[in-house]
Amino acid sequence: MAMWSPWRGCHRCSEGCRYCYIHKGDARRGVDTDSIVRSEKFDAPIARKRNGEYRMAGGQLVYLCFQTDFLIEEADAWRGACWDIIRERSDLTFLFLTKRIGRFMDCVPPDWGEGYDNVIVGCTVENQKNADERLSCFARLPIRHRNIICQPMLERVDIERYLPGVELVVAGGESDREARPLDYDWVLDLREQCRRAGTHFEFRQCGTHFIKDGRMYTLQVRDLCAQARRANINL
Repeated sequence: MAMWSPWRGCHRCSEGCRYCYIHKGDARRGVDTDSIVRSEKFDAPIARKRNGEYRMAGGQLVYLCFQTDFLIEEADAWRGACWDIIRERSDLTFLFLTKRIGRFMDCVPPDWGEGYDNVIVGCTVENQKNADERLSCFARLPIRHRNIICQPMLERVDIERYLPGVELVVAGGESDREARPLDYDWVLDLREQCRRAGTHFEFRQCGTHFIKDGRMYTLQVRDLCAQARRANINL
């Protein structure tokens, strides 16, 4: 696994952004998250060692723009160069998540066609309203590998009609002292939708405030992912 951040900075655009880890982390460092800045390591996937080999070893998954949104408007001038890098590094698989899926066709390269085989697109949704708006668009787009990310999951969501062609659904709660609670019943219901559709499912993390069997628990941030793994409900 590798990380590639060709730019940094983002804007809150929906309810799921309220306690965004990017904004919280930047605030601790005194960084203005709303300033979108090109990274000094923009060319990281094609940087080479002295012997000419790529510094970023092939055959791995690259998390792209996990400190921003790959489709954010301010990066339009830089994205074409990113696609050139992605095309050159066909030996890597690039994964990016977005809440701006409505911009997708305005952001792909001319040779995109039905999609690049080494690109996975994850559409993030947090409630039923955004699921219906974003996933109805997502389902029509030419993408070879698609995931749905229900994190933070703020309510029960019905996405079963959007699951054909989706390879993975991820569920998770919100991480913050003021976080809105995650009900385990919502997670189990989403898992059942995936089971019926034959779609892989992963419970990624509990919420700071987590409801199970009608009882509210408050968990430490460091334990959220481990507790989700202990549930052992991935498909």
